[in-house]
Amino acid sequence: MSTDAQVPFLTQEAYDRLVAELENLSTTGRDEIAKRIEAAREEGDLKENGGYHAAKDEQGKQEARIRTLENLLKTAKVGEAPASRGVVEPGTVVTALVAGGEEVFLLGSREIAVGSDLDVYSEASPLGQAILGLKLGEKSSYEAPNGRSISVEIVNVETYTG
Repeated sequence: MSTDAQVPFLTQEAYDRLVAELENLSTTGRDEIAKRIEAAREEGDLKENGGYHAAKDEQGKQEARIRTLENLLKTAKVGEAPASRGVVEPGTVVTALVAGGEEVFLLGSREIAVGSDLDVYSEASPLGQAILGLKLGEKSSYEAPNGRSISVEIVNVETYTG
């Protein structure tokens, strides 16, 4: 598999939205959570202070989201979705027979499909790895978490239009 397959794809719109989210979380979001932690800390005993523990948990989740966004924005390939060449690649909408049932999904980052009803699979997922680079009519399989082998056949590949 090529190195490009591990580079997440983002539309310019998704990239701009994520940059704004990161900016908000890194500034206003951090300030707000710090104030909530300090206010809860002033209530007294931290062992039994539910507000303090909830704020600390939220802070941890927020910091994890900041790290995720920083990594995604640093490594993402930004641009238009690739024009469909009949080959499964990041940023394409794939119709596939998965374990005998037809599924339509976007291969790429779920960040580009915000507001869409499409399911999204990462190219790094077992399904994504199994189909990346396949052409119309080609078949593959991948191992499910339960150890079962799941067959996949590519029925259609289209350009993601948002």
